Amino acid sequence: MPIAVVASRIRREERLILEAFERLGLRCEHVDPRGLRLLLADGRPPYRAALMREVSHSRAASVATTLEALGVPTYNRPRVLDVCGDKLRTALAFHSAGLRMPQAAATWGTGAALEAMPKLGYPVVVKPVTGSWGHLTTRVRDEEQGRAVLEHRAALPNPQQHVFFLQEHIDKPGRDIKAYVAGDRVICAIYKNAVDDWRTNTAIGGAATPCPITPELTELAVAAAHAVGGGFLGVDLLIDQQERLYANEVNHTPEFHGAVDATGIDVAQGIVEWAVAEIEAQERAAA
Repeated sequence: MPIAVVASRIRREERLILEAFERLGLRCEHVDPRGLRLLLADGRPPYRAALMREVSHSRAASVATTLEALGVPTYNRPRVLDVCGDKLRTALAFHSAGLRMPQAAATWGTGAALEAMPKLGYPVVVKPVTGSWGHLTTRVRDEEQGRAVLEHRAALPNPQQHVFFLQEHIDKPGRDIKAYVAGDRVICAIYKNAVDDWRTNTAIGGAATPCPITPELTELAVAAAHAVGGGFLGVDLLIDQQERLYANEVNHTPEFHGAVDATGIDVAQGIVEWAVAEIEAQERAAA
């Protein structure tokens, strides 16, 4: 049976993954979840396993949950998708694991959020619990600005915007790190350098450059990945002015073309080799 690569869009990353499977002589099949039809009475779908590369978090979590329940192992697992898709749940996982992370607070009303902000210290970062690429992430410098940001968020119709996740602002040297973790290994890491914005997300103009993989980076990145359940993950680490590292967020379906261009490392082959090793280990355990 083929390994399903589940993705509604074939970006450069998914194309590289499909090419890596072919290059390694492994059967795979692109599966667009929008056309996937699973009749529960039919039993296990005809896939050896599924590599989840769906960009929609809700669709990815739903498809992975269904496939796993019908006997198809998924990478990443549904629980990992659920935790990584929620910044508050990710922070709680870091906190439970005792990782170094920015101080954080969660509130469910504007008044409580305004009370929490000075406890974290201005400036404070206000984030939506869901979303990517730095969208709607704001650095608040005082109570007046905080009130305006929170009132705007409270007026949005999406109830997820009414969960106010606040973070201590880490004074960065204009860059932070994304580490690409597969199991217990950091495949590669990049600096995300801010360009015309305090945010470093490459999707909004941040520039990627190679980052050395130090023992400290490996320890924290792998620990952060394990805290959310493990797998192939993009782990965001913040750096302060003293070069200390902080676990910040984890992406369950990370883009990596910028890392490939910056480092020359074949991230796609690293993903495929990790996934196949996981599949084979699970198959041996079940035999």
